[in-house]
Amino acid sequence: MSFGLPDAVRVCLFDMDGVLTKTEKVHAKAWKQMFDDYLRQRAQSTGEPFKPFDERSDYDEYVDGKPREEGVRSFLASRGIELDAETIHALGERKNQLVQALIEHDGVQVYDDTIAYLDAVQQAGLPCAVVSSSTNTHDVLQAAGLAGRFDAVIDGVVAAREHLHGKPAPDTFLAGARALHVEPAGAAVYEDAVAGVEAGHAGHFGLVVGVDRAGQADELRAHGADVVVSDLRDLLRQP
Repeated sequence: MSFGLPDAVRVCLFDMDGVLTKTEKVHAKAWKQMFDDYLRQRAQSTGEPFKPFDERSDYDEYVDGKPREEGVRSFLASRGIELDAETIHALGERKNQLVQALIEHDGVQVYDDTIAYLDAVQQAGLPCAVVSSSTNTHDVLQAAGLAGRFDAVIDGVVAAREHLHGKPAPDTFLAGARALHVEPAGAAVYEDAVAGVEAGHAGHFGLVVGVDRAGQADELRAHGADVVVSDLRDLLRQP
């Protein structure tokens, strides 16, 4: 069976939110609630018009795939807002609290296509890692029934401890390849976010697979995806 991989690729590096789990929708909801609360209060105090956070366009453009505080800065910069580090941190923490509450209340769903693909590559003996900017990765994997499925987990906690730059820098994916004892050319990256695809491209990995969950196939290709699919099972069907 083919997995849509070049012969040199021996390991798989999966993003979590939007690739393995449907938590990207949870994150978008939490970002919106946090930013709308802040923007509404700001509008009331400054007299500026209130323009809410858009769960699709703003999420995809400014926060998806990025470390939390970088996402806060990126979106606020798009509105011409610059805040001190303490306030940025506080907004990021509020967003994280909202995510945790939503996950606890609603649970975590997985993408069936990715699980089918993961089952196939693992049965063939390919080591796999999760590479996510989230600091809640272990909790999400546990809630999704995926704890213990991966040979390595590189998440926001590891990134902070090892001073790794977040996506779109390739650092966390490079750490995933190192954890699985291969050079970047021996690893495939699976990403749904533009920032994640940019990270895979910047790291010169053996294959960067864009997983199109939001109708942005052209954008994923433009930012460095070698292959774009909306269903990872399509890769299993390749000759």
